[in-house]
Amino acid sequence: MIVVGREKLASLPLLTLAAPAIRDAYIAVTDGRANLPPVGYLPLSDRNADCHIKYGYIEGDPIFVVKIASGFYDNPAKGLPSSNGMMVAVSSQTGDVMAVLDDKGLLTDLRTGIGGALATMALWRKDARRIGIVGTGTQARIQIRALAALSDRPLRFTVWGRSMERANAVLADLEDLDLSIAATTDLETLCRQSDAIVTTTPSKEPLIRSDWIAPGAHITAMGADAPGKQELDIALVARADRLVADLAEQCLDHGEFSAAARAGLIQEERCVALGATFSGAAEGRRSDRDITIADLTGIATQDIAIARTVLDELGLLGRPQGTTA
Repeated sequence: MIVVGREKLASLPLLTLAAPAIRDAYIAVTDGRANLPPVGYLPLSDRNADCHIKYGYIEGDPIFVVKIASGFYDNPAKGLPSSNGMMVAVSSQTGDVMAVLDDKGLLTDLRTGIGGALATMALWRKDARRIGIVGTGTQARIQIRALAALSDRPLRFTVWGRSMERANAVLADLEDLDLSIAATTDLETLCRQSDAIVTTTPSKEPLIRSDWIAPGAHITAMGADAPGKQELDIALVARADRLVADLAEQCLDHGEFSAAARAGLIQEERCVALGATFSGAAEGRRSDRDITIADLTGIATQDIAIARTVLDELGLLGRPQGTTA
């Protein structure tokens, strides 16, 4: 069995390499090519942790993928990463395991970052330059790296953290990039001054109030991917002019949109599929004064897309079983 470790995977330029496949992964959900069974979710409440099991198939692909992804949110205080996991790529022709991608959560982090960047760039105003990043964890860093790698314009980032120490740590980790970037603990000012905001926290209570968000702003909400998580005031979700979801049934069940849906403030018909905006089947932003929100809960086609990209880049697609990477 071929096992590809995190170090090898980290050496690949996946933020740019996998972006076209990730974009198509969203479209596959809307054009009938995707087979997405329900997500497995295991809460570990006494550990402040959870585990997701996602699996799926895109019609015509040489592989399908089963992924285990865990989040242990107290780990950073112990000097450990909060995310971990692995992906198993299986031949869709024979059922043979083609490779185990022992990424320890890296591929999930990267495909999430790419998806967030693609959604933000699809929905922000044409003149958007000021990007607010809410959170100081792994995904905050990757969202910045993905936007910097994929954007067609110079951007100015501001990172919000509950402490300046945490916010400045993000800046220190991104010193290898030529960025305009600042840190703050003032979330209200960040929201009022940002053209686009990306939220990346595991918060269980709303952080961002509706009256902080001006017409024309875009928000990509990444943090609420399990029951009980919430980053946005439900009044803000209800007020938005355009609600975009990676998968509406997930977003309304346990994503950022779920609290507003439970309160009866929004219905499924208000949710536009992100893939449909990419393919042109549906409109995204319709005016410069629209408030747009993208709720991304993560879908298995993203995992398929990044795993396929890795195997193709390493020359493993079609390689006889029993050989090594």
